[in-house]
Amino acid sequence: MAGRSAVGFLLAAALLGFLQTASSFQVKDSQGKLCLSANFSMRFTVEFMTKSKQQNATFILPPDAHVIEEASKCGKKEAPEEILVVGFGKGHSLNMTFEKNESLYYVVSALGFKFNLNDSSIFPNSSGELTEVKKGTDIQADLNTKYLCHSNNSITAGKVFVLLSNVAVEAYVTNNTLSKKETICSEDRSPTTAPVIPTHQSSTHTPSTTVVTTTSVPPSLKPEVGQYSVNGTSGTCLLASIGLQLNLTYTAQNKSVLSKVLNIPANAVSSGKCDNMTVILNLTSGNTKISLSFAQNSSIEKYFLHGIHVSADLPSEATEKSISVVNNSLSALKATIGKSYKCVAEEIIQVSDKAALNMYNVQVQAFKIAGFKFGAVEECQLDENNMLIPIVVGAALAGLVLIVLIAYLIGRKRSHAGYQTI
Repeated sequence: MAGRSAVGFLLAAALLGFLQTASSFQVKDSQGKLCLSANFSMRFTVEFMTKSKQQNATFILPPDAHVIEEASKCGKKEAPEEILVVGFGKGHSLNMTFEKNESLYYVVSALGFKFNLNDSSIFPNSSGELTEVKKGTDIQADLNTKYLCHSNNSITAGKVFVLLSNVAVEAYVTNNTLSKKETICSEDRSPTTAPVIPTHQSSTHTPSTTVVTTTSVPPSLKPEVGQYSVNGTSGTCLLASIGLQLNLTYTAQNKSVLSKVLNIPANAVSSGKCDNMTVILNLTSGNTKISLSFAQNSSIEKYFLHGIHVSADLPSEATEKSISVVNNSLSALKATIGKSYKCVAEEIIQVSDKAALNMYNVQVQAFKIAGFKFGAVEECQLDENNMLIPIVVGAALAGLVLIVLIAYLIGRKRSHAGYQTI
């Protein structure tokens, strides 16, 4: 019995050691009443410069993360914003700014991050002092309702990439009591689950933030992977193997906001052009046109997708006949010149509030290409994170097996010690 107890205790302890729980934070007013509660996990990847090269630092929100009370605040009539500021490590912080629309709903209008690049434990040999970025979010729920999202959500703001998960937040808490009602994010809902439409959508008030009703795309409806290339006077300047899907948002005649997904066929007509600083790939399928513009930074020997131009027809029920949007401030699909960028995981690049480009099974290389074939692969952060999970799980299982074996041997030795030879 003692052996079994030891095994159970060690097994439980080992399991707890391998589980990463979300951090919990609360903001209270001057009377000690709760106004804001937040639980979440965060994994950061921050790009920084040393004296010789560019590097990435990856780390999680540590256990010492805490609410900075003097910077956090509850909403009042004259200042309705609610702010959560969390400090951690040596001068690092994050903040969530909540806003509400009259008596209808609340939204995380801004998510900001500040990192002290002089912290050598995270940013060794950094040549910078401070980096600070801010990004809007789609975290939104009705008042007196908790927002829940366990799925991983990626947020890119400048040189900071954040993986946000296990989110449970409620702002503007009433009567010092958290609500039992919940708003589930779209990522947590299965394709067969009916979309959860916030109640304020049917109200006579017009919300400042548009709510888009979408459903996940089944694997059978994912795009085929196309093979494309662009040639110039000096030879091939672009190779791309990629599946593309266009996600359009539009307003219907009845004022509802809808979405439509368009797959770009693998045999889409391709064209493009090359010069010393820019490579452009144009894809055309009917009246749908997508232009991908790549740029390079020779000082750090990197190339990246810096611009996307999208034009397409909209469904007949839309208030507009077509859409044409462009974003020339991107820094996606980044890799070293002479090497190829590869990402098996789905990547979503927001072109505007009306269009996003979903990319599948991407391998692309721009500018310097030898022998009409891809160079050495540089994998995306999403794939590296996905590879890390089975490694951690395998290590955890191996550790558990070892612990159980040791506990069994200890228990067996103790049981034999109770008997004496006659």
